[in-house]
Amino acid sequence: MSKPDTVRFRYNQAILVAAIIAFVGALPLANARDYLLPVLLVPLAVAVWAWRAGTDADARELRIRALVGQRRIDWDQVLELTTDQRGRAVARLDDGRQVTLPAVRGTDLPQLVAATGQSLPDAPADTPGQ
Repeated sequence: MSKPDTVRFRYNQAILVAAIIAFVGALPLANARDYLLPVLLVPLAVAVWAWRAGTDADARELRIRALVGQRRIDWDQVLELTTDQRGRAVARLDDGRQVTLPAVRGTDLPQLVAATGQSLPDAPADTPGQ
């Protein structure tokens, strides 16, 4: 169970609905022959990925969740949060690596930074007269 101060980013749940529909649609194919039974694993894997994959952030760390497993990154290791050419959020780490944050768009970066307990220097609330 997540803490109240944890910000969770997940993919749109329509992907999960599409995976369930694909699973039901693949049932007749899988029942036609025994060797076609593994076809059901594809929509099942997509459903689990859609339900599980994403990014969790709190004041201590980032947790990047995938289909299988998760990766924890302390905020001390993050040098910069930026976006790539496709508008996805990317964390640049102190060892030179770049990690794409699943389900986080560039427009979500202020919410991600707020999860750390800090504020953005360019935040509109900090500028007088607006």
